[in-house]
Amino acid sequence: MTQRDFLSSGPAPFDTAREVVPVVDFGGQTAQLICRRARDAGVYSVLVAPSITPEQMLAMRPKGIILSGGPSSVYDKGAPTIDPRIFDLGVPVLGICYGLQIAAHLLGGKVSPGDHREFGRAHIGIADRSDLFASIPDKTTVWMSHGDQVVDSANARFEVLASTPTCPFAAVRSVTNSRRFYGVQFHPEVTHTPHGKEILQNFLFNICGYKSTWRMSDFALTAAERIKKQVGKSHVVCGLSGGVDSSVVAALLHKAIGSQLTCVFVDTGLLRKGERELVESTFRDHFQMDLRVIDAEKEFLGDLAGIVDPQEKRRRIGHRFIDVFKQTSRDIKDAHFLAQGTLYPDVIESGHGHAGQSAGIKLHHNVGGLPAELGFQLVEPLRELFKDEVRKLGEVLGLPDQFIWRHPFPGPGLAVRVLGEVTKAKLDVLRDCDEIVLEEIISANLYRQTSQVFAVLLPVQSVGVMGDGRTYDSVVAVRAVETQDFMSADWSRLPHEVLATISSRIINEVRGVNRVVYDISSKPPATIEWE
Repeated sequence: MTQRDFLSSGPAPFDTAREVVPVVDFGGQTAQLICRRARDAGVYSVLVAPSITPEQMLAMRPKGIILSGGPSSVYDKGAPTIDPRIFDLGVPVLGICYGLQIAAHLLGGKVSPGDHREFGRAHIGIADRSDLFASIPDKTTVWMSHGDQVVDSANARFEVLASTPTCPFAAVRSVTNSRRFYGVQFHPEVTHTPHGKEILQNFLFNICGYKSTWRMSDFALTAAERIKKQVGKSHVVCGLSGGVDSSVVAALLHKAIGSQLTCVFVDTGLLRKGERELVESTFRDHFQMDLRVIDAEKEFLGDLAGIVDPQEKRRRIGHRFIDVFKQTSRDIKDAHFLAQGTLYPDVIESGHGHAGQSAGIKLHHNVGGLPAELGFQLVEPLRELFKDEVRKLGEVLGLPDQFIWRHPFPGPGLAVRVLGEVTKAKLDVLRDCDEIVLEEIISANLYRQTSQVFAVLLPVQSVGVMGDGRTYDSVVAVRAVETQDFMSADWSRLPHEVLATISSRIINEVRGVNRVVYDISSKPPATIEWE
């Protein structure tokens, strides 16, 4: 197995001259959050598969190793595991949740279902504040999400660092001549653990000895070199939508390979108002990129006719995109690569984690929905990044703020915001509603305070009264969320007067809508998009 096999994609995204902390991905939904917290602290981090060997791990010259959480029990058939020799490399190891459990299991401890399943906030008492919990209060709140837990650690030689009334081994340490293991049953990487940032930094800086030297500018340089190495002298086709992800991809590719890049903008008929005109004027006129605009509304709407299942919508849209790119690439000499703005949340929500254990939440049109015979090799330079990291990269690349801070727009477009069957008439109604929502959010100076705001056309109708007459028209939902990483999000507490203006304008200005509702669901348990 090479480094390419056990890293996320493409050539290795690190060099051995740079400090790196490997995070072993056991399939937890927050595995990449661990990487992000390390990067925020200035330590470059990458996900690696549980199948990594000790020799491959040492080749990365790690000063520390982190084991992520995961959905499995250590006793499940096929549960992900790791070579136990990794604990004796002389490198500090931190196990988080399942990472603690698998370590205990491999080192001779006992793991079993706890008497109390713990999901949510818990209060722990800290018994030892000498290293991992340095400067942390004696009693603090953490975020638990587990059913199993360590129940006997004598053979594993664990010392208890912290506990809760129902979890005696909430945090442990095992230090021998060759081993320096630390484990926590809770999740320090999530924002619900108030001192989680400090706990991770204690591990990285005080225990492992990392320095805070990594910056997004380093990623930009490394990613550009990776792109050059991957594509050689071939041409790259980039699907450009005008959203922040594809815009940053285009800017990064343009920086790396210049004239070897051709951007393709597909007018699917599923776009917001004015989207096509904005992309053409910005990237063709301002950035002077080679931009091809393809009008494919008829084809996309034809594919979606009669389709109500959201997963099938995404599959059909993904397949049509590839067909369009294939057809377009025939006129582009030496076009062998397709660039996509795939982000890590897309990958993890589609169930494509390293361990193969991640729950598939929804199918993203650019992850797993692509046909087997693509005809292109993929270039996905943002695959390891979260949305906020992409914005930082955009700043490094010099993109204007209007693109860097633009709210995300789903790859399948308005098809996943028209619930049920998609028709041109429904799309036109939704476009008008969405435009009003964004106008009022911008007018109230709330655009930068929110992370994503949009309208959804629901597949129901309701009775109303207009002009003393009965109506039976459509219902529109308004969705506004705040988030840092889009893996979790909270609904925005928009001022009532702003919501009232949005509702009044939609009902009065958009024919066919007589009711507006506001979505107050957080993620989880809901997703940000409705489909």
